[in-house]
Amino acid sequence: MSRRGSLMSEALKAEIAKELGVYETVRTEGWGSVTSRDCGNIVKKAIEIAERSIGSK
Repeated sequence: MSRRGSLMSEALKAEIAKELGVYETVRTEGWGSVTSRDCGNIVKKAIEIAERSIGSK
């Protein structure tokens, strides 16, 4: 089953990658070169941001 759209915007993913220090890898080699651990950390950070957003409403 493939997804038609991404759940996270490219801008958000890039912002988090910059914050975690992996953006240079994404910029030069693409998302496929990011380690599983770093991808997990990106998802973890996105969840934290979403939870803060929901909590503030």
